Amino acid sequence: MSSTPSPTLARSPFLLAARGEPGPRTPVWFMRQAGRSLPEYRKVREGTTMLESCMRPDLVVEITLQPVRRYGVDAAIFFSDIVLPLKSTGFGVEIKPGVGPVVAEPVRDRSGLDAVRPVTPADVPYITESVQQLVAELGDTPLIGFAGAPFTVASYLVEGGPSKDHAKTKALMHSDPELWHALADRLADVAIAYLSVQIEAGASAIQLFDSWAGALSPRDYERFVQPHSAKVFDAIAAYGVPRIHFGVNTGELLGLMSAAGADVVGADWRVPLDEAARRIGGGKPVQGNLDPALLHAPWAVVQAEIDRILAEGRAAPGHIFNLGHGVPPDADPDVLHRIVTYVQSASATS
Repeated sequence: MSSTPSPTLARSPFLLAARGEPGPRTPVWFMRQAGRSLPEYRKVREGTTMLESCMRPDLVVEITLQPVRRYGVDAAIFFSDIVLPLKSTGFGVEIKPGVGPVVAEPVRDRSGLDAVRPVTPADVPYITESVQQLVAELGDTPLIGFAGAPFTVASYLVEGGPSKDHAKTKALMHSDPELWHALADRLADVAIAYLSVQIEAGASAIQLFDSWAGALSPRDYERFVQPHSAKVFDAIAAYGVPRIHFGVNTGELLGLMSAAGADVVGADWRVPLDEAARRIGGGKPVQGNLDPALLHAPWAVVQAEIDRILAEGRAAPGHIFNLGHGVPPDADPDVLHRIVTYVQSASATS
């Protein structure tokens, strides 16, 4: 089990909000924080593939710290990729620039399932080293570990890469539910192992990304996805760290995603945060939800949206300010810095 965070770290705005406790202000961080928008990120990544950079502690530490230095965010998100645990076991997956994860041999039958094997700490020693270095560097700034949720990772494996309609994935779910559940269960074990390594190395919170779950109906989500996400959340509950759940276009699924076991549920920009809090239920903190497209709008527009979101976020016992999805590659870093500064000052309680 992970060591108890220092009293100062435990009282950080991010961890207070994630626990639904009063804090000095609304914390803010961004998904895909460094991403492709920071020039210093692009420079340090030159000549290195995405997955290679995720396996080098020197690059992982530097890239994770870049937005903390640049923006003054209230939490750092561990630099990695949702398919890295599979890659570490020898599974044939690569990140194709401009495309995303591409699978050499898609999983569509029993033989394909055999290629997905459990992850052990010995497969990812660079993760332990990176997290330990980061925790030492970050001090009182929490580090968020993360993993891909079983459905989203499975969708890449079944489709062979990114998909707009997830047709092959949905067809497999319904035509061979036994194979689907076996695959999702195995991927839940992968996520559990990967998150456990990060938490045991010192991560203060985790986020389970179910980026594409919004492609599903509530009925299909409840039948084919929720049990496997719940397995992940249940398995790491004993660590006592806040567990965040996030997906895109999941307005109709917020209650089910909450019921899977998350402590905090992220909402994208499609649902106002006060309504999201109602759908999530259970008096849980919320995370979100500025539309990333508005990063290109005049500052007066952005500021008005921030004010609205901060007001709506008060409907929940805790609010972590974020975008409704990841930082776009063409975002202006100065705008992101201005957002952080404004959120922190406008939400200050004293």
